Parts: sequence; C-alpha cells; structure tokens
Amino acid sequence: RPVLITGETGVGKELVARALHRLSVRLGEFIPVNVAGLDDNIFADTLFGHRSGAFTDAREARQGLIENAAGGTLFLDEIGDLSPASQVKLLRLLQDGSFFPLGSDVAKRSDARILVATNQDIDASQAAGRFRTDLYYRLCGHRINIPPLRERKEDLPVLVAHFLKVAAKT
Repeated sequence: RPVLITGETGVGKELVARALHRLSVRLGEFIPVNVAGLDDNIFADTLFGHRSGAFTDAREARQGLIENAAGGTLFLDEIGDLSPASQVKLLRLLQDGSFFPLGSDVAKRSDARILVATNQDIDASQAAGRFRTDLYYRLCGHRINIPPLRERKEDLPVLVAHFLKVAAKT
C-alpha cells in the first residue's frame, strides 16, 4: 500500500521514506524523484518511459523510473505540486498497478511500492480542487505526518549526538 508522508520542508520526509524502504522486505532499489515542476509529458516519460519513435527525439526505447524501481520503492517527492493531468496518470498506476510507456498501447505491470511526500496542506489542496480526492485516498493507505523540530525538542539531544559522531568521523 502507498504511504503519504507530510510535513514542512526540511523535517526529513525523504529520510523517513528511505527508512521505510530499508525496513521493508523489498530487495529492489529505492528510487527518489522530485516531481515538482515536471510538466505532464516529462512526468509521464520520467515515470513510465517511452517506446522508440514515441516523439521526435525518441530514437531508442527508454524504461521509466517505475520499471527501475521493480521489486523496490519509488519515492515521489513534492506530490502536492502535480498537475491535474499527471495526477490522473498516477491514479491509474495506483488503481491497477499497470502503466503505458509513451507511444505504447501495451500495458506493463509494476510491483514497485509507491511512497509520496508533500510539504503542502493536502487537505486544503483537495478542498480548493487542486488535488484529486480519489488520488488522495489511493495514496494514504498509510499517512505519516512529521512535525517540525521546534515541536519535537526532546529529539534534539539524540540528533546532536548523531551529528557529532558523523562530524568526528570526517
């Protein structure tokens, strides 16, 4: 099931995603991608790949990141920035685990686990019509909200000790 990780910028959403991947039984890679600013075509090509000849410069077929994450985890950061068209493409992948590379009419299956993160207020984005409610419900099989460090002062001694150890090794 997908996991939606929310929290302010800098709280460690990708660290949590990497920890979830390491703790899982998945043997494949952890593939992170920041989807902020990707237009619909680049989003589709990056995730799903393309067939040779799918567009003018597509001289060779290229597999997308969803195939690279086979048996592993695909982490989509800044999911709140996805355009409505890209949200539909992601929804289709989550609904049945299949996708179409650009220029192909043959579906491929994916077994990659999907983790997503956003620093946006996803509930407000839904209410404003900027984020699809059906996609939200597909993404939040599990939802983890990471509060900012200013609300977790008890974590400071552990973090300081960790960073001191790291600094001492270099």
